[in-house]
Amino acid sequence: MPAPLWNVPNVLSLSRLPLAVVLFVCISVEAWAVGLAVFSVAAFTDWLDGWWARRFNQSTPVGRALDPLTDKVLIGGAYIYLIPVPDAGITPWIVTVVLCRELLITGLRGMVEATGQKFGADWFGKLKTVLQSVVLIGVLLLLTLRSRGETGLVTTLDPIQVGLVYAMLVATVGSAVQYGVKAVPLLR
Repeated sequence: MPAPLWNVPNVLSLSRLPLAVVLFVCISVEAWAVGLAVFSVAAFTDWLDGWWARRFNQSTPVGRALDPLTDKVLIGGAYIYLIPVPDAGITPWIVTVVLCRELLITGLRGMVEATGQKFGADWFGKLKTVLQSVVLIGVLLLLTLRSRGETGLVTTLDPIQVGLVYAMLVATVGSAVQYGVKAVPLLR
């Protein structure tokens, strides 16, 4: 009997799509605090859907494809929407690295899984996702603080945010290399 399409993990994954739209609107209208709250809820659903799927044995092929896809829409879209925001510190080259990695790994995953083998996320990919999310939370938090005139706190947190961006970039590139190395023998 095939696994049901509408289970809790898949619904949680799908919930990130409307949350992504709300986040993009928040960034567009500079509603930083609301955007921070929306993104935090979306990030929590990402953790919750994986936990639920493992805990209640509700992992499905649809869920394995849907979860990373909705993550890419949410995170990639947020990075794109932040490019024109001067104080965000998100530049086109950073977004290019993030999106190229996501497209490359999605393609590799599709090719490997087309051979009948599983090619899910590993610890490095999960670290990359966590760091990409932490960077977005940091950006939205700093933009919220700036909009409230809390420059002292912003000055303190700015160097930490820059460090997080570079740690995220290292994890993004590193996980791409690791997935590539892992995929080569599976595609032979």
